[in-house]
Amino acid sequence: MVVKLLYFASLREQVGSSGESLDLPLGVASVATLREHLIARGGVWQSALAGNRALRVAVNQDLAVATTAIKEGDEVAFFPPVTGG
Repeated sequence: MVVKLLYFASLREQVGSSGESLDLPLGVASVATLREHLIARGGVWQSALAGNRALRVAVNQDLAVATTAIKEGDEVAFFPPVTGG
């Protein structure tokens, strides 16, 4: 299953890319399992997406939660929480 990943703001700077297409292995079918899969890459991925970091995720431009399902062709965006002042 191929999905399009987008990284915004400080995440984009940390991973050195604004996005990628990724062919996911079997068993990666939710936001939580996708995040775990990316963290398992190690290095900058592990620190940028670590479980203790507050991140927002959108699937097809709709805010998502850990249990949100991911399917073929979805666009998944990761971004830090936005604050205002």
